[in-house]
Amino acid sequence: MKMIKRIKGTHDLLPEDSREWVALEDLIRQIMDKYNFYELRTPVFENTELFARGIGQLTDIVSKEMYTFLDRGKKQITLKPEMTAPIIRAYLENKLYAKSQINKIYYIAPLFRQENPQAGRLRQFHQFGAETIGTAAPEADAEMIDLAMTVYDRFGLKGLQLTINSVGDPQCRDPYKKTLQDYIRPHLHEYCPDCQRRFDENPMRILDCKNEACRTLNQQAPKIVDNLCDDCQAHYDRLRDVLQAMGRQYEEDAYLVRGLDYYTRTVFEITSPALGAQNAICGGGRYDLLAEELGGPSTPAIGFASGIERLMMVAAEQVIRLVKEPRLDIFFATVDDAARHKAPEFLQWLRGNGFKCEMDFLQRSIKAQMREANRQNARFVLILGEQELEDDVLSVKIMEQGQQQVVARKELIPFLNQRM
Repeated sequence: MKMIKRIKGTHDLLPEDSREWVALEDLIRQIMDKYNFYELRTPVFENTELFARGIGQLTDIVSKEMYTFLDRGKKQITLKPEMTAPIIRAYLENKLYAKSQINKIYYIAPLFRQENPQAGRLRQFHQFGAETIGTAAPEADAEMIDLAMTVYDRFGLKGLQLTINSVGDPQCRDPYKKTLQDYIRPHLHEYCPDCQRRFDENPMRILDCKNEACRTLNQQAPKIVDNLCDDCQAHYDRLRDVLQAMGRQYEEDAYLVRGLDYYTRTVFEITSPALGAQNAICGGGRYDLLAEELGGPSTPAIGFASGIERLMMVAAEQVIRLVKEPRLDIFFATVDDAARHKAPEFLQWLRGNGFKCEMDFLQRSIKAQMREANRQNARFVLILGEQELEDDVLSVKIMEQGQQQVVARKELIPFLNQRM
């Protein structure tokens, strides 16, 4: 019979890897708590309209990559391809604005996009991110960037590059789009089909194209930062001042626009040379128009998303580990059937006192059990046989010292704790 394998573009997180993921998630939660962010969890699937309206019909995510299907009630459902739109949907639906003027939210979640699988780009992938909802202050933008960089700093990643830009707001962006179209129009036939499609509806997305020919054509394109209105310019200037005061080094890229329609003013990206061409591990920006687009009140907001798989790829490249190799406190070795029958009771007792324990379930010889204790890097081996049961004692072998002694059961917990 043919073996069933995992679906293309997905991966299994094996036990030796999941320990690193759990440690990273713990680190993220610790840092989010210090910055006063609170976790919000949304369903794995949402109404398709949420992403069509929130992200934009012409984005690659909506037009090419979403996992969309009809449920049994003939309702169009989509597996989440990103988290910002679901966060804002939950914010509006649950009226979080009535509880607090500013909401600081984070998430750790699986997401789904039907892309061509490659290194760092999967069809089921995972992100963590944060959103500050309810303020237009550039200081909140700087805090968001600092938050992302702090996670990477604490994780130990090296060589990261922070890039920023401003994409303005409708007041300055609409005139800029016309200026950009005037530049592109004579060369439009040289652009890729995707860029030609974007030309009328969203020409700024052309600046985000990864096609090498399009990137070359864009090198002399007019820059949005040269066309900002006074308010957007003041916002961008203040952001740069705060980042400098924080000691956060950054580069400016006048053609950084990010891939989603909802961004306004600040956009940023954090990249790592360890990832090659697909080098972004974090992207974010301000999206002051999204809540209104989803049917809510006008609400300014800023956020970022970071790919966990890509983060782990950089960590592997830089030989970074958050956790040590697993170690067993106690391996419980049994000599005979009577001891094996008693072992589960001892294990429960020891585990209840905080020890990580294991026993032999294969009825192997003492010699084989000692080899297994070595394989699992046990600190102690507790040996139980007929004589130990009769005397209410255990033979304790301290593995690192190779010493063995008999300890009364009532004295065992203090004895072990003293030597841990």
